[in-house]
Amino acid sequence: MILKRAAQLQLNELFYLAESQVTTDWNQVKQEPGEPKLGELQRLIERLNWLKPLQVAESALGELSEVKRLHLAAQAQALEASQMKELPAPKRYTLTAALLQQRYSQTLDDIATVFIKRLTGMHHKAKEALANYRIESQQRTDALIETLRQVVLAHGTDADIPERFAAVDQVIGERSQDLIAQCDDHLAYAGNNYLPFLDRFYRSHRSVLFRMLAVVPLYSATQDTALIDAIAFIRAHRSKNQTWLSLSERPSTLDLSWIPTKWWKLVTGQPSRNAPPTQVHRRYFELCVFSHILLELKSGDLYIEGSSEFGDYYRQLLSWEEVHAHLPDYTQQMGFPTTGKAFVDHVRTWLAQEIEQTDQGFPANTQVSFRNERLVIQKTPPKESKGAAQLKKLIEDRIRPVNLIDVLVDTELWLTWTCHFKPVSGYEAKLENPVARYIATTFCYGCNIGPSQLAQSLSLFDRRQLARVNQRHITNEQLQRAIEAIVNDYNRFQLPKFWGVGKSASVDGTKWDIYENNLLAEYHIRYGGYGGIGYYHVADSYIALFSHFIPCGVFEAIYLFDGLLKNRSEIQPDTIHGDTHAQSLTVFGLAYLLGIKLMPRIRNWKDLTFYRADSSTSAQHLDSLFSDTVDWNLIETHLPDMLRVVLSIKAGKISASTILRKLGTNSRKNKLFKAFHALGAVVRTGFLMQYIHDIELRSTIQGATNKSESFNAFVQWLAFGGEGILRTNNREEQRKLIKYNHLVANCLILYNVFEMSRILHELAQEGYQIIPEAIPGLNPYLTKHVIRLGQYNLDVNRQPPPIFYDLPFMNGLDVENDTGS
Repeated sequence: MILKRAAQLQLNELFYLAESQVTTDWNQVKQEPGEPKLGELQRLIERLNWLKPLQVAESALGELSEVKRLHLAAQAQALEASQMKELPAPKRYTLTAALLQQRYSQTLDDIATVFIKRLTGMHHKAKEALANYRIESQQRTDALIETLRQVVLAHGTDADIPERFAAVDQVIGERSQDLIAQCDDHLAYAGNNYLPFLDRFYRSHRSVLFRMLAVVPLYSATQDTALIDAIAFIRAHRSKNQTWLSLSERPSTLDLSWIPTKWWKLVTGQPSRNAPPTQVHRRYFELCVFSHILLELKSGDLYIEGSSEFGDYYRQLLSWEEVHAHLPDYTQQMGFPTTGKAFVDHVRTWLAQEIEQTDQGFPANTQVSFRNERLVIQKTPPKESKGAAQLKKLIEDRIRPVNLIDVLVDTELWLTWTCHFKPVSGYEAKLENPVARYIATTFCYGCNIGPSQLAQSLSLFDRRQLARVNQRHITNEQLQRAIEAIVNDYNRFQLPKFWGVGKSASVDGTKWDIYENNLLAEYHIRYGGYGGIGYYHVADSYIALFSHFIPCGVFEAIYLFDGLLKNRSEIQPDTIHGDTHAQSLTVFGLAYLLGIKLMPRIRNWKDLTFYRADSSTSAQHLDSLFSDTVDWNLIETHLPDMLRVVLSIKAGKISASTILRKLGTNSRKNKLFKAFHALGAVVRTGFLMQYIHDIELRSTIQGATNKSESFNAFVQWLAFGGEGILRTNNREEQRKLIKYNHLVANCLILYNVFEMSRILHELAQEGYQIIPEAIPGLNPYLTKHVIRLGQYNLDVNRQPPPIFYDLPFMNGLDVENDTGS
């Protein structure tokens, strides 16, 4: 990469201290944002202005693939300023430019994230203000109702009209203007209209929000530029003091048709849309524009040039030529047609068959009935594995005590999973005794002990050495590869096949406590306190395949597919179970086209809409469930666009979570959302029919979600250090801590299965008759035999116990059925 002399000097200055500085600007480049407060938004805007002139090699890096750029940025992130100065100049400039570009993009993401959180918070506060207003004005509202009652009574007498008016006049008296004003005040908030309360919270944010508009490059992702024009209008009139702004200067360019009905009167002062508005209320129009920037950033109708998370996702999709090239293989793989009419006929026939089958079987379905016109499904009685309790007791009595360090050492000696760890930068010095250091670091961060605490019990390394290995030798991607190595070996054991054969997985999240001063932390209403969500994909054989760390407030289903699509282990499920948060109509529609069977456990059936395949057909027993009909024309029209999205996800051009974040927000412009929503209506209704009809399916789903909940408790138990708090505000480090913990959990699960297999061998050799039906009642989340405390020995040169995978005494038995226990 060739840079001009001035650009080279500009980059070199990042690694040297100025007279007034305590740290170099290189540390400033790596700085993470804090809590999403108004002051943080201002600091991020200033940071963006500081980073923008440093994008001196953006065009040169554009020739590199995104994967390569991120790899170079990760190398730069791992190096201190002193190490960067020692690199050859071309390497130093390349790494610096890559990190600067990544940080500029990240800062744009962070600004948008803080903006969304601040605007969302303003709307929440306005809703609370409306609720408080109603409480405070309850007495006045009661008085108005009483006055209305007296007026109606006066009007309803048998007297003549003059006498009635006199009676009404006696009730109202001289209060007519006051009563009208009170009624107007009450009607201003009719229909839960909290929007008039927004202004009081907007005042403190106004100047910072306008500064954001000045530095963030916002563009429309569609041909509709009405909101972009509105942004230009409010920026042009930012310094005006009058309450109402005239539209007579530019009547032809400012399109206000996008303004929702609830905003219309506040913004234009007109009760109806019959006449074109001639003026807008300055503050309410600004609020309306900022609120719609929030919505359109989330839906993808607006994008930020240079941003990663909020960029133009249409550019990330496959071209239409590439789509047509991939379609034949996709059609053969999926087994359904990909032309509009044929596809609609296919799914319409499937839905009609599912409805008919469930309706015909309803009289014999003893666990499902209507009570008070509501469908009620009785709980499925739990399956009891014959002899499981006795077998579990025998295993617990014979299992050998072992500490977690020994578990990690033995699994490493079996599998050498630390081979996936290596220096992030090629200029990092080689480690002495790397295996021992990698195991110690995994134990340190996987159990949330921390380097300082572990150094007191493990004398081989000090805290700086452990922290250095974590920062410069281990990444999220490397941890995932080590996890997959454990999963692949686990899959060789015969014992887990009694629990599941890897065709399905369950998803669930558990809260981890973290500090407040970072963008990922949010207050969790259900659990209380600030934290993030560890979101895990657990195979039906109990081993965890993938893990995420996501904010508490995010819709968990957004990350539903990433764990399956990014999982490169030998266990490849095609069915996924979860709870209510793991589904929506959009998610069902995307799952169907991805070839994934989504089968969640769903609460609140009364709130769901069941869709008919055809408005002219009815069901004999279940007809009262259906209240709508599928929009088949919408599916047929937009099937090519949906297939383009799906093929782009399969090709790795864009992640499923990115798409679902955009499709999670309804938009008048986003026809793709409506199309996936319509297809999801078909798929979810068909699944609900299966759920009603099949007791075994309900049992399987219940068992799968129980496995996820057990795994959540298991990983929390393993993170016994640090008082249960992830003690870092760095988002990347928080994600790594979840991966470390996941890796330790999988090592212990593997070790437990090895121990259980060994004990089953011993029992068989001693003459015990092991009933195959008892084995599904076991699980590998055994913890009582693990010693957590005290001095740890780290002998990576000892002989590991012999490992064997099969159960010879079970040969010839069918273990290919998952019991869902």
